[in-house]
Amino acid sequence: MRFAILSDIHANLEALEAVLADARGRRCTHFICLGDVVGYNANPRECLDLVRELDCPVVKGNHDEEVTLSASSEHFNELAERAIQWTRDTLTDPDKEWLRKLPLQKRVHDFTIVHATLDTPGQWGYVFSNLDAVASFTYQRTAVCFFGHTHVPMVFVRDQGVRQERIEHVRIEPGKKYFINAGSVGQPRDGNWHAAYCIYDVENKLVELVRVKYDVANAQKKISKAGLPQLLAERLALGR
Repeated sequence: MRFAILSDIHANLEALEAVLADARGRRCTHFICLGDVVGYNANPRECLDLVRELDCPVVKGNHDEEVTLSASSEHFNELAERAIQWTRDTLTDPDKEWLRKLPLQKRVHDFTIVHATLDTPGQWGYVFSNLDAVASFTYQRTAVCFFGHTHVPMVFVRDQGVRQERIEHVRIEPGKKYFINAGSVGQPRDGNWHAAYCIYDVENKLVELVRVKYDVANAQKKISKAGLPQLLAERLALGR
């Protein structure tokens, strides 16, 4: 079994289509979505349709939750809030209901998926450091857990302590736990504009980070045409 692990698509249809094509070309047999299908970019409905067509496990992200609420929380900056409101106006009631019903975390095969953290998944905390990861490891009941939210691919490993390892190729070893950020399909923030996703080869116990080129210029044009903040278009080419 080869799982394609997708996170933070954020309504970027060009990136999602490129990633799906790449994953299928790499013989991925199953798909996983770690949440934040919507927000920031200009094709929320189209991305929702593609994810639903995959008929795959999906967990809820903070943007997915936010668009289902009548009023936004104070945790969103102005750019994100403007995109949230635009997305609310764009999605149908059935779209919002589908997002509302998504679970916060889920066990799939021999691993766990969550958007943010395992200790408080609905509070949308960020995991950037070893100390941040400790709390989630406390609640992790499987050897591997995939998460998103930060848009920065990374892997935390717990054995005698907690440390970070390079994510390009990770071999899952017995007796250790792995908390793995799959990066972002639709708005990477690690300085690399290419769409990011992970492949988990269950039989060979290997996790690989994959980067995919996509038509970023067309995604930018759609953002501008939709009247969304121009900075959201500009940041796509910067990977920030």
